[in-house]
Amino acid sequence: MVDVSTVSIVVASSGVMLAATYYVLQIRHQTKLRQTEFFMKLLSGTSTREAAETALKYFSTEYRDYDDFVEKYGQPFAEGPVQTAFFVMRNLGIGIGVLLKNKLINLDLVAELYQFEPLWLHYKPLAEGIRKQTNNPKYCEWFEYLYNEVKKREQKLQSRTSARAVNTTSRDL
Repeated sequence: MVDVSTVSIVVASSGVMLAATYYVLQIRHQTKLRQTEFFMKLLSGTSTREAAETALKYFSTEYRDYDDFVEKYGQPFAEGPVQTAFFVMRNLGIGIGVLLKNKLINLDLVAELYQFEPLWLHYKPLAEGIRKQTNNPKYCEWFEYLYNEVKKREQKLQSRTSARAVNTTSRDL
């Protein structure tokens, strides 16, 4: 026969388990809400006329390497509209990269909302030149990290898609 103390222990344990489960679900929900709020703020900040003008200025520049950039637009850290556009875009890449490295944002969401490959590839020649000029191999490392993580994600998705296509073809035979 079951005594009252055993029943009370089971009921208390069940209550603790339910409370812990509820707490974990609430934390997950709050994390998703915070991440959604963060991305909505980011989107609103990058969807302004000023942000569009900055992006257009950034991508309208043409240069082969650091020296070509300096010849056409001046020193990268000088005051000017092109330098400002590059500074803003660089900071966006670095900021998202740091958040990603520290697992504060979701890579899938970042990759689906923004195209960081062209952003980094346009900045890369300048970053490489600045690294050489300043003898700082870590200059823009988080921007490059972001690019590399997005590329890894794309490769995984492509390999999954290819594997599915092979499996589908095999079944059809």
